Amino acid sequence: MAETPSSHISTTPGGSLRAPSTGVLRGLDALNFFLADVRDGLGPYLAIYLIAVRGPDQGWNEATTGLVMTIAGIAGLIAQTPAGALIDRTNHKRAIVIAAAVAVTLCCLALPFISNFYVVAATQSVAGIAGAIFPPALAAITLGVVGPKLFAKRIGRNEGFNHAGNAASAAIAGGTAYFFGPIVVFWLMALLAVCSIGAMLMVPAKAIDDDLARGLDQTETQARTDGQEEPSGLTALLKNRYLLLFAVLAALFHLSNAAMLTSVGQLLTKLSGKDNATSLIAICIVAAQLVMVPVAVFVGAKADAIGRKPIFLAAFGVLAVRGVLYTLSDNPFYLVGVQLLDGIGAGIYGALFPVIVADLTRGTGRFNVSQGAVATAQSLGAALSATLAGLIIVSAGYSTAFLALAAIAAAGFALYLFAMPETYGYEPGAARTGGGPSPIPSPAA
Repeated sequence: MAETPSSHISTTPGGSLRAPSTGVLRGLDALNFFLADVRDGLGPYLAIYLIAVRGPDQGWNEATTGLVMTIAGIAGLIAQTPAGALIDRTNHKRAIVIAAAVAVTLCCLALPFISNFYVVAATQSVAGIAGAIFPPALAAITLGVVGPKLFAKRIGRNEGFNHAGNAASAAIAGGTAYFFGPIVVFWLMALLAVCSIGAMLMVPAKAIDDDLARGLDQTETQARTDGQEEPSGLTALLKNRYLLLFAVLAALFHLSNAAMLTSVGQLLTKLSGKDNATSLIAICIVAAQLVMVPVAVFVGAKADAIGRKPIFLAAFGVLAVRGVLYTLSDNPFYLVGVQLLDGIGAGIYGALFPVIVADLTRGTGRFNVSQGAVATAQSLGAALSATLAGLIIVSAGYSTAFLALAAIAAAGFALYLFAMPETYGYEPGAARTGGGPSPIPSPAA
């Protein structure tokens, strides 16, 4: 993932040169690598811990675990838009990222010492709220450092290091859990949080253009100077029908995708026993993350040339196929093999999500609050996914749950194909409610 010196240079909408130093860019690399495991909290390990370690004797099964994950997801959902608005307004993005990393880690470290359902749900909800800070903050910091011209490429690189970090932490967790048990995941998170704080400090505050990080152009800057009212995230969403449509598509993607890995983890727990569950789910994560690294870098490098739409359609298609393939065998090695497909779908989604939002909000100064609004819909889908899959698993089995999730992905594919335009070259205001879209040039234009 080497970068040439010339690739560090970009221009802002106002024409000023952005030339971040190699040290700053290395700081971004390290931040995305070390924050990878922290930003998602316990993720699938939460289900493994509650089911395999706590178990039915303490009142934990697929349904109750799914309910905790849904509650935490809803808390994170509610926080998404305010988090984006906070990142838009603040000039202290580094401090906010550090505070969020500490909060997520402390909430997860508390889990081995608590057992009450409501307390577990509360701590994971706080972690979900703090975790809502990371996506808009990392995207804003990146945009403020490199500028819009190199944003798509840099986001792909960010996602590559994020997935490499996930793979490394999962490999360490899987290897050490074999000797020390699932509890090792919590201490690994603490170590990574410390490293992520150090990485954040490698990016000086002066290297981040806060106006550029909001997606501001000269017109928007003047509007703020004149005292015009700034719309909320919901207003920004409702005024742009393509942004609203993308929010629906993001919700569908996560309604399908979010529960697949946790459901596979639960299935592996039943098939292989709790002693091997953490190691097996770690193998699943490592396998998928290793695929995500080249996929994310490729998407970042080629999103302008190929276009956003065909690449995103591939993500929905692969997700649907993955859900069907899970039903064909209960062999643990086969299930791990199918999990490789998560690397393609999630790798594409992670690299394109902020790029498409940036396309649809460029020049408006609403980049981060719009990210938060769309992420709210995304989180709603993810939160409902765990409960939906858990209820189907309890009532009808794993195969039925996987097929239901695959059907949701297929519906998202069809909606994106027929209703969503190519957003490369999108003109702000082109799809406001009540107005017709302006022509969107092809990627080759």
